[in-house]
Amino acid sequence: MRLNVLTHLVARKLEAGKYADGQGLWLVKRERATGKWVLRLARDGTRREMGLGRWPDVSIAEARERAAEARKLDRDNVCPIEARRKARRVVKRLTVREAVEGCFAALQAELKDDGRAGRWMSPLSVHVLPKIGKRAIEDLDQHALKDLFEPIWHAKPEAAAKALNRLNLTMKHCVALGLDVDLQATMKARVLLGKQRHTTQHIPALSYEEAPAFYKALSKQNGVASWALRLLILTIARTSEVRLASFSEFGPDIWNLPGDRTKTGVSRRVPLVREAVKVVNLCRETSPNEWLFSGYRSRPISDMAMSSLMRRQGLEARPHGFRATFRTWVEEQTDTPFEVKEACLGHAVDSETVGAYQRSDRLAKRRALLEQWEKFLLT
Repeated sequence: MRLNVLTHLVARKLEAGKYADGQGLWLVKRERATGKWVLRLARDGTRREMGLGRWPDVSIAEARERAAEARKLDRDNVCPIEARRKARRVVKRLTVREAVEGCFAALQAELKDDGRAGRWMSPLSVHVLPKIGKRAIEDLDQHALKDLFEPIWHAKPEAAAKALNRLNLTMKHCVALGLDVDLQATMKARVLLGKQRHTTQHIPALSYEEAPAFYKALSKQNGVASWALRLLILTIARTSEVRLASFSEFGPDIWNLPGDRTKTGVSRRVPLVREAVKVVNLCRETSPNEWLFSGYRSRPISDMAMSSLMRRQGLEARPHGFRATFRTWVEEQTDTPFEVKEACLGHAVDSETVGAYQRSDRLAKRRALLEQWEKFLLT
């Protein structure tokens, strides 16, 4: 095998064409004055060509050195083409703000309504980005995070925990990008911060024994707040689902809640008992627009309307608490299967595997249970 066939003088005199120097190194000239160096390699039975630079910018000696380095990698079972591509890949350093925004964009498809409500970003926008948003994400360690979260760790435990969890997701996103971040920084910061002094505060609820008397008193009142609260109690829907209800969602005895209005992001049918149908029909007769419960300036009633009604009656309980009232009544007074109880509350009860085969939404069983609840309220 002839090696080092070419010289600088020979290369200059060669016309356009391909010329071997030996050991797979070739000079490829498209015209007499310019060309390029190419190394031919055989990997896994396939011939590949690796460019080694322009000629005459890259001299014959330098081209031979580059070829020798590539052949060494090839002997070590490392593809020199892929190794060079990886080495050339430059990962841009990101600020904390850029990293968070990139992570949010990647997660949007998993969030309800693509995260447009702002709940995912909110704790970061309030407690993190104003303070360290301009810092490089790679410079964050447990000490920086401890200093950041210490003032709110016990004072605002829920917001602090959410912000730290979302920073952890951001760190994982940065690792996937190839950034040199400390993936354990949030875990170590949590150790330094210690356990939060926090007691979960449940939304106050009426006992189920008090519910019939309250509902009967409510039925004697007029006004959109009292009607909305009656529909909430009869359907066990969430406050926002009731407050933003429009007539287009209602059939004769079914409330069709679209996915963008439910907490789970999945559309669901809510059976309407006779009392609930009465409330809907009453609203049809009185509402001036498409909202069942129209408020100020033809907008839906505010999120405080039903709470204020209960507060004026001297109650600590709040509208959302009726979901707990109902759930306790079902547990204590019926033998309803778990799946039906939870389905009435709009909770996801079937795993992905079960849900692939179990296509029923248990409408008939939920209707029967809500009719029992209606009868209890009216006794």
